[in-house]
Amino acid sequence: MLQPRVALRGLQLPFRCLSSISSRAPYLRSYSTEVQQPEKPQQETPPPAEESSTTFDPSIAFAPPPTRDEAGVQLRTYKPRTPGVRHLRRPINDHLWKGRPVHKLTFPKKGQSRGGRNSSGRVTVRHRGGGHKRRIRIVDFERKAPGPHVVERIEHDPGRTAHIALVRSQETGKLSYILAADGMRAGDVVQSYMSGIPEDLWKSMGGVVDPGVLAARTAWRGNCLPLHMIPVGTLIFNVGLYPGKGGKLCRSAGTFATVIAKGGETPQKDITTMGPEFTTAADGTEKTEEARPLTQREKQKIERAANHVTIRLQSGEVRLIHKDCCATIGVASNPNYQYTQIGKAGRSRWLGIRPTVRGVAMNAMDHPHGGGRGKSKGNVDPKSPWGLPAKSGYKTRPKWKVNKAVVVPRPRNQGKRRRGYN
Repeated sequence: MLQPRVALRGLQLPFRCLSSISSRAPYLRSYSTEVQQPEKPQQETPPPAEESSTTFDPSIAFAPPPTRDEAGVQLRTYKPRTPGVRHLRRPINDHLWKGRPVHKLTFPKKGQSRGGRNSSGRVTVRHRGGGHKRRIRIVDFERKAPGPHVVERIEHDPGRTAHIALVRSQETGKLSYILAADGMRAGDVVQSYMSGIPEDLWKSMGGVVDPGVLAARTAWRGNCLPLHMIPVGTLIFNVGLYPGKGGKLCRSAGTFATVIAKGGETPQKDITTMGPEFTTAADGTEKTEEARPLTQREKQKIERAANHVTIRLQSGEVRLIHKDCCATIGVASNPNYQYTQIGKAGRSRWLGIRPTVRGVAMNAMDHPHGGGRGKSKGNVDPKSPWGLPAKSGYKTRPKWKVNKAVVVPRPRNQGKRRRGYN
């Protein structure tokens, strides 16, 4: 129903009653329309990884951040033939694969885990259940396989908001799924350097690590590198938390982090031993203090700075990540997902999302806010369904600041006047 109609211009119809349709074919309108925006100059595609070009263009190598201006967002709208289509908005992703996924790289999602239950069958996540039958795609977050990989196609993954790319190794021919970067298309060549620098790249640098040449040859969009090989200021996604493990951070659609500092770029006084210092006394004379050995805390600080890389997340949080953790150059694909409008409640049920009911609309046995006559919480503080305070910073304050309420039993008839007593 949501597909555009097939134009009937030029078709020879054998039925006389359908001859009028062909005459009106130029005036037929499709179900879906695209919001056209001013065209922006397209960036050139980076050369394949196997070429030995040493030219470095930051506009090509590093993926730019996604646009945050709604005027530049392209969404597909639909003709309101039904109420559920009137407010439907979808990002335009015409480059996605229209067929099924590779069957051997998927497994079915079934069982009680689809309904938000744990191993004992109890509901641990509310508002989950139902939904369309789906298969889980096996995504390679570690990217340990070396060598160039050719992107076969870009696919939609129903289990995540970002797109995935089907890549084939040029050396072994093995297929695998990886997280697609924004701007990645079929035919691109990506490579992983988690197992080390290739031999041909060593020879091109003369057997010595040249940071400029190394960045120009490796820091391309979609390549997976250790954090210590990524230049400062690069946008990355699919960032790992532990060496040898897969990516954990910035895996959702349109997310990215920024490398702001590396261990070798810390101030010199922080990474060397404490040498002689010059101080000025009250009378104006300068005194020299002798060098002292480093304390255990200072040694740990120096070692931590040398073995970690500082990154900034989109939330503004600054984190120290080990230099051997993996990261992918670029921005996670499908950045316009945040502007999606599903249009109707039934589409949420297809996604496995059940309705959310307000507490004041429940009975007293189902929620602390339930019961009573009319819209009333029963003169109680906002609480969760399990009786925990829901506001006033209860969840955001540190535990040592939370004052646990001590319930003291009140003596019988205290504070009440009984008949016959003053």
